Amino acid sequence: MNHSSNEKEPETIEPLRYISKTEVATIETELLRDYRFGQQQLIEIWGHACAIAITKAFPLSSLSKKQPTVLVVCGPEQNGSIGLVCARHLRMFEYEPTIFYPKRSPQSLHQDFTVQCEKMDIPFLSYLPTEVQLLNDAYNLVIDAILGPETDHKEVKEPYAGMLVTLKQVKIPIVSVDVPSGWDVDEPAKDGINPEVLISLTAPKKLFCGIQLLTNLTRYFG
Repeated sequence: MNHSSNEKEPETIEPLRYISKTEVATIETELLRDYRFGQQQLIEIWGHACAIAITKAFPLSSLSKKQPTVLVVCGPEQNGSIGLVCARHLRMFEYEPTIFYPKRSPQSLHQDFTVQCEKMDIPFLSYLPTEVQLLNDAYNLVIDAILGPETDHKEVKEPYAGMLVTLKQVKIPIVSVDVPSGWDVDEPAKDGINPEVLISLTAPKKLFCGIQLLTNLTRYFG
């Protein structure tokens, strides 16, 4: 008897689509203008997605230290606000986040996320220790929410240049939000952060297309 008609066709796996810096801006504009998402709504969605990804990559039971401490390092633009939202959700998931946010945005949108973290009693560091061992001893992992796709990585200034130097030396895992800080969306960079986990928002960026840039890299899509 011929059973070939009952056999399932093997599923075709579509290759990942990588998007450029221009496409990132176009997609976000379309979401805001055509689909009527608000910027605060998008940041909330992305920050929550980041927190979920972190709970999957680093569940509480897997953390090596007694306290589930996490350092969230935030930049002044949208990626920084995504980091703030991520920290707030991690707190609700019973992690213990601490935030380093050296240059707070004057925009009310970003200030709202800061206040929400303060109301949840999430501590803010006044400075980032340059002695790397202090970070290794205090935290289980670092969340890199410093520089996003909109940043010109060829003109990274202080305090962010110094922060990247410090974070490149830590031994604990780093989770980067959307793009590892120090990398350009369209081109790979040698001087940026090398994360253990990358959370791609919307879609993976063009800089990863066709090349293995980071060894043992785990990717999540938010």
